[in-house]
Parts: sequence; C-alpha cells; structure tokens
Amino acid sequence: MGSGGGGLVWATAEDLTRNRGRVLSLYRQILRCLNSPELPLGGLAARLAKKAEVRTIFMLGSEERSLHNIADLVDAAEYSLSFLKKAASPKRPSRERT
Repeated sequence: MGSGGGGLVWATAEDLTRNRGRVLSLYRQILRCLNSPELPLGGLAARLAKKAEVRTIFMLGSEERSLHNIADLVDAAEYSLSFLKKAASPKRPSRERT
C-alpha cells in the first residue's frame, strides 16, 4: 500500500481484488431486497428508480481508490442492507438547521 498526500491510504490491485466478492455480494443482496413485496416502496417505478440509484452508487464507488473511503462505502451498504432486510427504508441522517 502506498500513501498519498492528505493522509489517505491508496488501495492496491490486491486490496481491490480482496474486496470484490464482498462488494458484489452486497450489491446483489441490496437489489434482491429491493424486489421484496414487503418493502414499502410503492409501485414498480419506485422500485426501478431505487435500483437505478443503487447501480449508480456502486458504479461510482467502483472507481474509488482510497481504502478509508472504500471501507466507508462498504459500511454504508451493510447499514442499508440491514434496514432493507427488515423491510424498511434506510434512515438518512438528520441535519439540524441553524
């Protein structure tokens, strides 16, 4: 692993290969959960929109090279999956307005 400026640790090809199976598994599980009729998303259009959103997030995440950012993305996917398995939508952090 090499280190770049700003304290980031960059992923090597080996690091990316090691995470590939885990990331593909999370991606498939999230898409499967979005197909569940128990998930209160509304109609087909809402489900397709969420699937497109998931695809976009994973596609953009696949270009990430910072180990810390990759770990954060995997954590976020696991967090979202835990809510989807309970047939609930993941909660977004609330932002206080001042």
